Amino acid sequence: MLNEVFAIIDKYYASDDELRRIFLIHARKVADLSLEMAERHPELSLDLAFIEEAALLHDIGIFMTDAPRIHCHGSSPYICHGWLGAELLRKEGMPKHARVCERHTGVGLSKELIMASGWPLPHVDLVPQSLEEQLICFADKFYSKTRHLEEVRTFRQVVESMGRISEEAVQKVIQWNGMFG
Repeated sequence: MLNEVFAIIDKYYASDDELRRIFLIHARKVADLSLEMAERHPELSLDLAFIEEAALLHDIGIFMTDAPRIHCHGSSPYICHGWLGAELLRKEGMPKHARVCERHTGVGLSKELIMASGWPLPHVDLVPQSLEEQLICFADKFYSKTRHLEEVRTFRQVVESMGRISEEAVQKVIQWNGMFG
């Protein structure tokens, strides 16, 4: 299945440019941390193969967004990258992987937050449900795509980052740290 994952990545990130480099470094870092955390918790019986695949694909939709700092020159706001990636993966016949894409932004996006913010997203809850979805969402918070690609954030930095979103986001990453950290 990893061959299929890399074929999808190559389909959407075919050219050897800076966006491909950013995407691949970030995706691999998130996948490696996700696997490391999952392997520390065999009692959770997590699907390691799925975690690696989904973590590698979680940001597949970024190229469709307008985020020049990371060499994305699409037409949609960056907040839509998860939903856009999910649509791509559904077309590729990967609905379970698509759910990771659409649910990994922040600590997930509630229907209420989407509506209140006026984001061009469907008015549905896009919040991680399965343990694998939650784990990948948590691991994603430790790596940036905008600077210091190779550098892992500390848990304190993750908490500070989530604090700029909401106290609920802080509590969610604290909960996830207790589960997966």
